[in-house]
Amino acid sequence: MYQSYNINQRTNLIIFARILFRKGEQIMTNTESKNVVIIGAGVLSTTFGSMLKELEPNWNIKLYERLDRPGIESSNERNNAGTGHAALCELNYTVQQPDGSIDIEKAKEINEQFEISKQFWGHLVKSGSIDSPRDFINPLPHISFVRGKNNVKFLKDRYETMRNFPMFDNIEYTEDIEVMRKWMPLMMTGRTGNEIMAASKIDEGTDVNYGELTRKMAKNIKKHPNADVQYNHEVVNFNRRKDGIWEVKVKNRNSGDVETVLADYVFIGAGGGAVPLLQKTGIPESKHLGGFPISGQFLICTNPGVINEHDVKVYGKEPPGTPPMTVPHLDTRYIEGERTLLFGPFANIGPKFLRNGSNLDLFKSIKPYNITTLLASAVKNLPLIKYSIDQVLMTKEGCMNHLRTFYPEARDEDWQIYTAGKRVQVIKDTEENGKGFIQFGTEVVNSKDHSVIALLGESPGASTSVSVALEVLEKNFADYENEWKPKLQKIIPSYGKSLIKDVKLMRETRKQTSKDLELNYYESK
Repeated sequence: MYQSYNINQRTNLIIFARILFRKGEQIMTNTESKNVVIIGAGVLSTTFGSMLKELEPNWNIKLYERLDRPGIESSNERNNAGTGHAALCELNYTVQQPDGSIDIEKAKEINEQFEISKQFWGHLVKSGSIDSPRDFINPLPHISFVRGKNNVKFLKDRYETMRNFPMFDNIEYTEDIEVMRKWMPLMMTGRTGNEIMAASKIDEGTDVNYGELTRKMAKNIKKHPNADVQYNHEVVNFNRRKDGIWEVKVKNRNSGDVETVLADYVFIGAGGGAVPLLQKTGIPESKHLGGFPISGQFLICTNPGVINEHDVKVYGKEPPGTPPMTVPHLDTRYIEGERTLLFGPFANIGPKFLRNGSNLDLFKSIKPYNITTLLASAVKNLPLIKYSIDQVLMTKEGCMNHLRTFYPEARDEDWQIYTAGKRVQVIKDTEENGKGFIQFGTEVVNSKDHSVIALLGESPGASTSVSVALEVLEKNFADYENEWKPKLQKIIPSYGKSLIKDVKLMRETRKQTSKDLELNYYESK
């Protein structure tokens, strides 16, 4: 009897020990330190790095940037429009349907994503991770402006649809030139009341200096004891070991030395350079993928008197048959503490994937496995190609004529044209759209085992960067979901909830982020 009990006990203990060991293995997997290599020091990479540092402070982060400081490429304040994209004035997010109705679902989604970004930035400010929010975000009314009978009808219908939804119930609308003179006096100079035109306005818009935000986040990551941020370091190749660990080859651009760094996860946030880097990994998901590089050009005002007459962001409507990036806008910007005035963008095509890239970038990205994808895209997108070529051929005079549809009395001597950042439109094969589909927005590509994650981003990528980072976490770190969720809810209070459906939460969130970021939208109300 005694012996029988002992044997059973021993058997149970062995079984129990095995269960504990297996659970211990799972726990160890989720708590042991991981090595993460982040490529690129733009807004998307620094957002992901900042969030990961908050969630897993014991993980080792190595961030490599090929240039000498963060935020030089598309994230730089001079290389993008600096709009806090919240679908307040961007007409391409509110699409007219065949029956004449206005679909605002995309606008709701973009607005929610920007509110999520503001929550995260507010958290970074409150926690002391970054300081002085007015260095990177400023309140600025957002206005939509259209001319012509059909466009006026569209804008009025849009207004009627949006004002009946709580997210946009603070929208105003007018066809009265005297009201427009108060909203945007510069644009009304030289106009008479005979012109058919209309405008809508939401005061709670923003101008965002994504370059300064990026620099603040990069500086914060560098301070972390388990982070190593290196500039003038270029990732040149990858090798996957049999145990699943990645060998990342990194070249010091100053010395020419190449070192090999080991990584459990590789995050590619290299802007236009993400496509060729993704191809170098050799993962199947990098096949049948390409990029179409487009440069942005802007007119910048050099006359302080003109600059001081405009203190809003005004978006127009894209010309018929042109892609979304062709939407013209006249923007007040705050750069290095000074007001400036930009008009654009005008598209320009060229072979470089990065502003500081090589003229061989496009040609090097053409591979036997993606050439049919690229050719199919060329056939499908002839209007985009034609538009891009037309833009290339546009002189300063042509740009000024376009500006005068916004500001009739614009003088050539008050404006200079300059080339801004690069965006690489992702071209891929999809079941829904077939071969060679041009993807607008930010695309997340990851390997099957989730060890390689690449962000292929364009507008409104910077504004929605926090939502993109959350998507990366949810798609690629599912094992950590339960552990991270309470942390994410502290960082982003609305996480896991809908700001679209929960009106009370949406309003509370807006008031809190307005306070945290010193926007002061509601303090006087």
